[in-house]
Parts: sequence; structure tokens; C-alpha cells
Amino acid sequence: MSSVNPEALKALVLAHIKDAEVEVRCYSGDDHFEMTVISSQFEGKPRIVRHKMVYAALGDNMRQAVHALALKTKTPEEAAS
Repeated sequence: MSSVNPEALKALVLAHIKDAEVEVRCYSGDDHFEMTVISSQFEGKPRIVRHKMVYAALGDNMRQAVHALALKTKTPEEAAS
């Protein structure tokens, strides 16, 4: 099983969601992560679509290196309130 760190996951998201603000932390072992992604690209999109955007950025890591991901996605306006 391959391993990944929070900085690598952050870089993957930033490569696909260019304006994103990304925070990632490992909360258990080396395969359980919490991630918050803030992006204007989430405007008008339901949560499931936002999550799919992040999962697409993470690619095969979601099937291999990441066992659990607690994900929060927000627009800049939502993050400010």
C-alpha cells in the first residue's frame, strides 16, 4: 500500500482547483485525513459535486493511500460567514 502525506494531497488539489485554499491534516495513522477546501469554483454547486471535484483531483489516492477523508468544501462567501 502506498503512503501519502498532507502536503502531497494539498498539492494535488491545488493543481486541479487553481484558486483553492486547502488545509489538510492527518488525524489517525497515516491514511486518515481531514481536509477543508475553499474555492470560488464551488459557487452554485451542491456538496456532492464539490466533493467529486476534490476526489477527481486526488485520483487513485482515494482508492489506495487514503483510507478515510473527512472533507469540507466551501465557497469564499461560506467560509467568511
